[in-house]
Amino acid sequence: MFVNNNSSYLILIYIERLFFLFLRALDPDPISSSSYTTFPSFLFQVLPGHYNWTTMSRRPNTARRFGDNGSLPFVGSLHPKSRPSPLFSIGLVVVGALLIIGYMYHGSGGRSGDITALNRLDDSGSCTLEVQKILPILKNTYGDSMKKVLHVGPDTCSVVSQLLKEDTEAWGIEPYELDDVDGSCKSLVLKAIVRVADIKFPLPYRAKSFSLVIVSDALDYLSPKYLNTTVPELARVAADGLVLLSGQPGQQRAKVAELSKFGRPAKRRSSTWWIRFFIQTGLHENERATKKFETAAAKNSYESTCQVFHLKPSH
Repeated sequence: MFVNNNSSYLILIYIERLFFLFLRALDPDPISSSSYTTFPSFLFQVLPGHYNWTTMSRRPNTARRFGDNGSLPFVGSLHPKSRPSPLFSIGLVVVGALLIIGYMYHGSGGRSGDITALNRLDDSGSCTLEVQKILPILKNTYGDSMKKVLHVGPDTCSVVSQLLKEDTEAWGIEPYELDDVDGSCKSLVLKAIVRVADIKFPLPYRAKSFSLVIVSDALDYLSPKYLNTTVPELARVAADGLVLLSGQPGQQRAKVAELSKFGRPAKRRSSTWWIRFFIQTGLHENERATKKFETAAAKNSYESTCQVFHLKPSH
């Protein structure tokens, strides 16, 4: 009787028996082959932490005495005349290998499944997804000012790719680390079209480098201390306009996804707070662009889930 019923040992025993049948199919004389004792003994020697399990199962019996002459434990249970066919033995080995592989895969697949589930969390509060929806409205609003666009925010590759497909010169800044990106995004990064940069520091562009700068999600994760320097810096590189998208107050994202990627939960500020902030930092609302955007949005029956602010450049 075995002392330990762990499934790993049962699998090892099953391997031992399958290996014996396989060798019998290849070599009809089991007594003369020294390889019969090498593999099983190795299976149990690789588990020194369970010495008691192996030693307590070593009881004097006829099968063990017969095995001392060059055979295996389990040989006594096999009738010498009931030798399985080679195909049958090989089939058992194949089936056993598949079962073991399946067992190991099942045991190691849980973590990757959790990671996949984490990456596919609901993004209903994402203003970056909102940017992709309002691009046609922004084109109606800014016209020729959409000829050279900089997008700043998480998942900027998706926005830049969409703009490039529409024959718009586009660039992007990813404020956070890129994880599990596709080949298209990697290509944009290698070409320096998309850059990974901390927006709390000066941007690597000259003044008025872009006709329009669009920012989504990124500002909601900054404290007022960094907003005081980041927003004016974004306005500095814009020639014609700056569009900021911020989450609505009370809008919640998955906390696990936020903390793992952004380091802190988003701060959903009211429109009153933002307007007061713009005045304090010397930025002014682009009233003409705001009216054109609202008119185009109404014609398209569009209702934004994010706050959209249109600002004039700081020059």
